[in-house]
Amino acid sequence: MAKKENTTAKELKEKLFNKRKNAYLRMSDAEIKKCDKFCEGYKKFLDAAKTEREAAGYIEREAVSRGFVPFDKGKSYKAGDKVYYVNREKAVILAVIGKEPIENGVNLIAAHIDSPRLDLKQNPLYEKDEVGYFKTHYYGGIKKYQWPTVPLSLHGVIIKSDLRKITVNIGEDESDPVFCVSDLLPHLAATQMKRPSPELIKGEELNVIIGSRPFKDDDVSEAVKLNLLMILNAKYGISEADFLSAELEAVPAFKARDIGFDRSLIGSYGQDDRVCAYTELMAILEAKSPRRTAVAVLTDKEETGSDGNTGLRSAYLKYFIADLAATFGVRGRDVLSKSRCLSADVNAAYDPTFPDVFEKNNACVLNGGVCVTKFTGSRGKSGTSDASAEFVGEIRALLDKKGVIWQTGELGKVDIGGGGTVAAYIANLNIDTIDVGVPVMSMHAPFEITAKADVYAAYKAFEAFVGQ
Repeated sequence: MAKKENTTAKELKEKLFNKRKNAYLRMSDAEIKKCDKFCEGYKKFLDAAKTEREAAGYIEREAVSRGFVPFDKGKSYKAGDKVYYVNREKAVILAVIGKEPIENGVNLIAAHIDSPRLDLKQNPLYEKDEVGYFKTHYYGGIKKYQWPTVPLSLHGVIIKSDLRKITVNIGEDESDPVFCVSDLLPHLAATQMKRPSPELIKGEELNVIIGSRPFKDDDVSEAVKLNLLMILNAKYGISEADFLSAELEAVPAFKARDIGFDRSLIGSYGQDDRVCAYTELMAILEAKSPRRTAVAVLTDKEETGSDGNTGLRSAYLKYFIADLAATFGVRGRDVLSKSRCLSADVNAAYDPTFPDVFEKNNACVLNGGVCVTKFTGSRGKSGTSDASAEFVGEIRALLDKKGVIWQTGELGKVDIGGGGTVAAYIANLNIDTIDVGVPVMSMHAPFEITAKADVYAAYKAFEAFVGQ
């Protein structure tokens, strides 16, 4: 009798409990091979698109190669047509026209292509005690102490007084020099180590070393600075004043790499949120003729609050939908109110080394699949859209139907964690919205970690959503 009760309890547990299972125990060998192959393309994207401008250029080139054409609001479109729009070289929208009338709404996916970094100030170049530096202003939420002694590359554009644009990319090629921020040696850091951790390295100490060789003239002051400007003038034809109209970013110079003996993880700069940008991009590039019109937005400025004309607090997405709707004789507001969105952004992967900040039952894990995050925000859900139960159920049913490996998660314990995505700004357009993205360990560090199985699961989730 006791044995029968135990058997019944086991069966009930199997039926009623919500069990997590490592993705590799759920994937076939063939699927694992597809996953690994997909992630090779992802790593190439990470290396080629370290800034929002580079990501936007990469996305546009890929879109054109797959048959996308620039959106023209004076034209008419039919099912299967593919269009795109580039906003100021920093944000891109792609759309594939669906079979259903557009007044039924669109399936929208939104990811951001900016990442934390060190921006150069407008007057960055200076010399101190015969060492040349760039002054920086960090962008986004970083642990400042993580950035010294990391090899850095320099990316961006310089606009000269005649409006000629010069593209800069130094430090990525093996033959290029790299740059770095210095730090104190432990032997002399007793006072520094007494600082609170946010001040171990202060913002004004994130000065990038760019040279030390003086111009050979003993009568000239700031001879190192002069020599550096001479080199920059010879290479780019610029003077110091041209930095005033430049956007230059210092980012980690190392490449995306596999992590672990089993190569199951990826380490790279900028995976928040380019991991969702790439998986979203691949999903819409491969869309043929979806039932509902599919729209993917790859946006800028999320790491600083989404303000600005290339961030999702601006009106460019709303205007694009309105213009697209108008080509079918429909009002944009009617399309928006019937639309659904996956806000494709990452969540914090549970870290066994630092378990105390996570509530494990509600934390996403590496190799658990793509993470569906019902709400973000902080403390009392401040700054979140909080998806409805109905929409969560709809996405749950879709992922299960398509065999997508997925999990749920929150960004840390209630009174400890918190963070925001673009979900709230899209939901404010009267669109059903939920966050769906990849768990990331060491988020916002110069070298972030993701699991290949989760990256591939995100792609499959976005593919399923786009294909509806």
